[in-house]
Amino acid sequence: PAFYAKGHYFALSGRAPFQHLVYPMPDHAGLGIHVTLDLGGQCKFGPDVSGWPAAPDYAFESGLEDKFYRAIRRYYPDLPDGVLQPGYTGIRPKVTGPTEAAGDFIIQGPAAHGVAGLVNLFGIESPGLTACLAIAEQVLAELRLEPRRHAP
Repeated sequence: PAFYAKGHYFALSGRAPFQHLVYPMPDHAGLGIHVTLDLGGQCKFGPDVSGWPAAPDYAFESGLEDKFYRAIRRYYPDLPDGVLQPGYTGIRPKVTGPTEAAGDFIIQGPAAHGVAGLVNLFGIESPGLTACLAIAEQVLAELRLEPRRHAP
């Protein structure tokens, strides 16, 4: 089954106080509201898990500021009032529903669905990027391919 969680991001107006990512302790729904830095160095906070829409809905909901300030001040207590600006929303595909603990991602190769050459990757959230090399190895194994080795 697939579920869609809506996540919001707020941008910090002004200079970023961090030079790296900051993650709070995870909660049952995911990693919590954390710090990301875009390629321009702007600090963004998010995502939250604010809804489980039946269909994608990218509207930015109002009234989330207090929730974000409380969450961010757990690890950045000096966050001044009034510096968060609504950023953007995204739909976060999930493999578990709103009442379930966060689940692991799912890899389905041809043996699972019967389509040669197709590997489905579902629910890859953080630390998906951290696990990308292991995921790539599993995809190759599902397709019965050998990794190509490049000369140093």
